[in-house]
Amino acid sequence: MHDMRALQYRTIGSRPELVEIDTPTPAPGEILLRVTAAGACHSDEFIMGASAEDYSFKPLPLTLGHEVAGTVEAIGEGVRDVEIGESVLVYGPWGCGRCYSCAKGEENNCEKGMRAPGIFTDGGMAEYMIVDDARHLVPLGDLDPVKNVSLTDAALTPYRAVKSALPKLTPGTTAVVIGSGGLGHVAIQLLKALTQSTVVVLDVSDDKLAFAREVGADHTFLSNPDAIESVKGLTRGLGADAVFDFVGIQPTADLAAKMIRTAGDIVVVGVASGAVPIGQTTVPLDVTGRAINWGSRIELMEVVELAKRGAISIHVEEYSMSEAPAAYERLHAGKVQGRAVVVPTR
Repeated sequence: MHDMRALQYRTIGSRPELVEIDTPTPAPGEILLRVTAAGACHSDEFIMGASAEDYSFKPLPLTLGHEVAGTVEAIGEGVRDVEIGESVLVYGPWGCGRCYSCAKGEENNCEKGMRAPGIFTDGGMAEYMIVDDARHLVPLGDLDPVKNVSLTDAALTPYRAVKSALPKLTPGTTAVVIGSGGLGHVAIQLLKALTQSTVVVLDVSDDKLAFAREVGADHTFLSNPDAIESVKGLTRGLGADAVFDFVGIQPTADLAAKMIRTAGDIVVVGVASGAVPIGQTTVPLDVTGRAINWGSRIELMEVVELAKRGAISIHVEEYSMSEAPAAYERLHAGKVQGRAVVVPTR
């Protein structure tokens, strides 16, 4: 087959480059997808920001893109139950499929470690992509791939986060979302769809807070120490029942620890080096802290059902393949509203 275009991270410390590489051929058991959409994510920035000694991902070059939608172009020998031309999403956290975690669909927590595309193997920021196993394909049905490609991470990850805290989010409770970006703006919608909680959003600028209100936030405050009193003021001085930190830096972790109520849940989703110290004297008693790792296969199926019902929709900025490097520059600069999606067919 002819060469294909791909966006690759090629040398440590550089920015992603558009290159021509060979179109891959599916080996037995594999599927070749013609990519219809690929999402750009802050975790890609985390990967590209790692120093040579901390870089623990696929040896370079790495084709980026762990949020992928496509149509089945070709199948390797032995692949069953997959139709050529079928529109699918790629479940990203590829596990071994055989360990205890994988047997539960929790491939994100595979005992052998995960082999996610765009992170530990070549991803979907390209015209074609290899998927290792048919079980990692989730039917997209009639949903628009460009608008829904980010269900695979930008919705799946916050869905796992919100789902984990649902026992605390009974009617009349208060949930705080820190950061209304790619994942946070979906978390707001998930909280509105799945709970009768009051949703409070913290972010660093008025336009980001206006966007949060647009997608369903009940109250918004600038993300600074003053927000602690604002949240306490809404909750009879008790604090929030759950705080979801989609930033993950130390200042946001500190806010979460100071605005959570007794027996509340703090859920950290943002990939950064911030941490909430859980101890008898560091947070209110009986507080639970959790760091979220992506999501399970069944959770992705549930997220697709929510999208089909119109309960959530991802705000998308569309880019052609030649604009992919520019999409990452906008993401890097914090200018993307919602999710940046590259459409290789454009």
